[in-house]
Amino acid sequence: MSEPLFVCHICAPGEVGGLERVVQGLALGQHRSGLRSEVISVIEPGEGPHAFAGPLREGGVPVHEVRLPGRAVLAERRAVRDLLEGLSPDVLHVHGYRPDILHGTTARSLGIPTVSTSHGSTNSGGKTAFFEWLQTRLMRRAGAVVAVSTPIARKLEGSGVPPRLIHVIPNAWVGGTPFLSRDEAREALGIEPERRVVAFVGRLWTEKGPDVFVEALLRVSDPSVLALVIGDGFERSRLEARVREAGQEDRFRFMGSVNPAAPLFRAFDLFVLSSRTEGTPIVLFEAMASGVPTVVTPVGGVPDVVGQDGALVVPSEDPEALARAVQASLDDPRTAQARARSALERLEAFGADPWLERHERLYRSLTRGGPGADD
Repeated sequence: MSEPLFVCHICAPGEVGGLERVVQGLALGQHRSGLRSEVISVIEPGEGPHAFAGPLREGGVPVHEVRLPGRAVLAERRAVRDLLEGLSPDVLHVHGYRPDILHGTTARSLGIPTVSTSHGSTNSGGKTAFFEWLQTRLMRRAGAVVAVSTPIARKLEGSGVPPRLIHVIPNAWVGGTPFLSRDEAREALGIEPERRVVAFVGRLWTEKGPDVFVEALLRVSDPSVLALVIGDGFERSRLEARVREAGQEDRFRFMGSVNPAAPLFRAFDLFVLSSRTEGTPIVLFEAMASGVPTVVTPVGGVPDVVGQDGALVVPSEDPEALARAVQASLDDPRTAQARARSALERLEAFGADPWLERHERLYRSLTRGGPGADD
């Protein structure tokens, strides 16, 4: 009997985020489908287990943690090389610019085909912009490149990644989230029953548009509306200062990082995705699955996910338009709920099984030297 295909994923995960959820979904789904799936997790030294590894290990997926300071680049490369030589996977699936830059070339030098997923860019400038540019350059040497949305695929092609390497595979909704009831979720968050909650969930980074959310909700004058911000990041202190400056601390609540946040979504009356850039956001799938109405910006793969009727769509970087859309949704809950039902139906088009099958076909094409194999 032949050995199952062995896929190893590598990433440098944060505590929570879309990339992390995608890697978990792929690795766990592949394990359940009979593939051999393992994960290399490059993280900073710290006490206790990292949140990313828990669901993987609970689901039977081995996780190899490389705990090194962020600047220990040479030691990290040696450690990952030793792991790859010992594991000898059939394919290395790389997620994120750090492992792509540091370890994709190492894998290829060992004869291991690589798949690199472009989860989306931050558009944040500085060192990050350079690293993302370098990642794109190195993707030209990968066996295959997965773009999680058509706009990302177009951007990769425009940056010089050969079209023959690019495969558009949107992210999937893997399900399984144990949503709390509205009352349970509100109790967990400490939200009063009479408040109408408009929520932002995500990293407080520029590309996610938390500033647009805050500016929009400052324009919604209804005192019963509570703006809930779940997430953390370098923008948080500036956002909190803006709310204090406006004298509206009683209408905003910054919850920090909550992991997992998805079970709490039914506490919301409205979910807002105010991003400047996206891939195919997992948090949007979570909101849709919870049955909560959404307002979104038409960035990345978002329009493909929500379709014509699944959300109220507003231009990116337009707090005035977002404020009007929020107020309209709150004023007409029947129409908002109709959109939420349409969104829930659309989730069927983003099921996990086809997603996993497309990835497996791609891996097998590389291991047998088929289309998309390493040059």
